[in-house]
Amino acid sequence: MYTEIVPSCSKATLQRVIRGKVSLDSVIYSDGWRGYNGFVDVGYGKHLRIDHGKDEFATDKAHINGVEGFWGYAKTRLVKYRGMHTHSFSSHLKECEFRFNYRDHNIYRLLLKIFRDQPLKLS
Repeated sequence: MYTEIVPSCSKATLQRVIRGKVSLDSVIYSDGWRGYNGFVDVGYGKHLRIDHGKDEFATDKAHINGVEGFWGYAKTRLVKYRGMHTHSFSSHLKECEFRFNYRDHNIYRLLLKIFRDQPLKLS
């Protein structure tokens, strides 16, 4: 899972973010948001959509359960704050991203390994 705060949900903005993170030979799975239009036009070979407006949540080949699961996970973690300042939201969201991506790992041991392998440099 990768998250990024974007200035808008426009097609150009979303394509820029996705092209920076997703290989062109990947299959893109999305919902029907119009901002996701045009992925095939910019070089992606396949784009499969789920149309929630037609009560569609999965097809034989496509689902977006991973993304839906992440947002459920993030909302559950963030609701305990009862709101937060906008300047700290991105940090909280990145923490949720990290915890979600490593939810099957021992976070304590993983963080120790990261801190050992990449110690903070004091200037």
